[in-house]
Amino acid sequence: MSKIENAFSQAAPAVDLDAYFARIGYDGPREPTLAVLRAITQKHPDAIPFENLDVLLGKPISLVPADVDAKLLAAGRGGYCYEQNGLLKRVLTALGFQVEALIARMMWMKPADAPSRARSHMVLRVTIDAEPWLVDVGFAGCVLTGPVRFALDGQQATPNGLFRSVCIEEEWRIEADLTGVWTPVYQVSPQPMADVDFEPVNFYSYAHPTSVLTSTLVVGRTTPEARHVLRDNRLTVRRVDGAVEQRCLSTDELEATLRNVIGLPVETSWRPVLEKVVAWGTPT
Repeated sequence: MSKIENAFSQAAPAVDLDAYFARIGYDGPREPTLAVLRAITQKHPDAIPFENLDVLLGKPISLVPADVDAKLLAAGRGGYCYEQNGLLKRVLTALGFQVEALIARMMWMKPADAPSRARSHMVLRVTIDAEPWLVDVGFAGCVLTGPVRFALDGQQATPNGLFRSVCIEEEWRIEADLTGVWTPVYQVSPQPMADVDFEPVNFYSYAHPTSVLTSTLVVGRTTPEARHVLRDNRLTVRRVDGAVEQRCLSTDELEATLRNVIGLPVETSWRPVLEKVVAWGTPT
C-alpha cells in the first residue's frame, strides 16, 4: 500500500474545530443544522482564499489531512478545491453532518462549442432532513457563499449571487446569474467519491502542463461585499450590487493585493513568480 493510500485508508482524522473556527471567524453553534451550514459556507471563502501559488512555485499539493491543516489553518494560506472542500468535509463530518464528496465537470467561462473538459472539480453534497444541498468553498471565480439545493425550484439566493440547478439526464448543472444571464458553472455527477479518488486529478492539476493551474495565477477571495478574483495580474472586483471593476496590476501592486486584499502571508520567494505572472498578463 502506498503512503497516500495508507493516509486515506482509515477514517479521516479528527480536525481541530477550534483552529478552524478561529481561522474563519465563526463563534456560533456547532450543530448539524442548515443555519450553521449557511454561516460556515459564507465565512469560509472570506477567510481562506482560493490560490495556486505553490503550484506556480513548483511544489506538489498534498491532500493528506495533516498537510492541508498545516497549510490552510496554521500557516494562514489558501488552496484549491481538493484542499478547501476536503477540509470542509472533515469539519462538517465532525459536526455531525451527512457529507459526501462529488466530482464535477467544469463549464465556467467555456465557449459553448469548446470540447468538454474532464471531470476534475471537487464539491460536496450535504444531506439535511433528507434534502441534499450542494456545498462548494473551493472555486475561485464563482464560489458558493451558501448551500444550494439539488432541486428544480428556480433561482436560489446566496449572499453573493443567484444560482440554480438544472437536471441534465442524471447529473445536475449548476448555473449562476451574475449579469442577468444564466451561465453554466459546472455539471455535477451524483456518484459519491472516496477521498483517495481525488489523488489522480489532484496530480493532474498541479503537475500536468495542460492544467490551467500550472500556467496561470488564479486567486480568489469572496467577502460579504464583493468577489475579488486575480487571473494572472488582472484583478476583477464584482460587488454585490452588480458593479464590476477590472484593472491590470504591476508586480508591486500584485504583491500588495495578495497581502492586503486577499489576505495571504506573502513571502519573498514569491517575487520571481509574480514578476513572471505580470509578464504573462502584459499585452505585447
